[in-house]
Amino acid sequence: MSRHNQIIGRWGEMTAAEYLSKRGYSLVARNVRTPYGEIDLVVRRDGMTIFVEVKTRSSARFGYPEDSINARKQEHMLAAAEHYAQENALEHWQIDAIAVEGKPGREPKITHFENVI
Repeated sequence: MSRHNQIIGRWGEMTAAEYLSKRGYSLVARNVRTPYGEIDLVVRRDGMTIFVEVKTRSSARFGYPEDSINARKQEHMLAAAEHYAQENALEHWQIDAIAVEGKPGREPKITHFENVI
């Protein structure tokens, strides 16, 4: 991954975390590694644990950020969430996705997709 993509990706995760915090979600963890892949954000709200996949693009020139969540990515998201939920004895959880479009220093466009899998 290029340095530019890493910077945009980190900014997108930070932006998504701030977005969720302003809406009453509590951040539990970031960048959780599992044998099935990484979970970008783990948050809680109203007794529910939510695993959040964050996709960021600096523009929609090559498609929207959410376009990169294909079937294979969804399988990895589900396996990682199930692993985390089992390891932490979680009964109530879901998987969300947040698409962030923009760049640091500019107002981002954020789209929150709830319960995607």
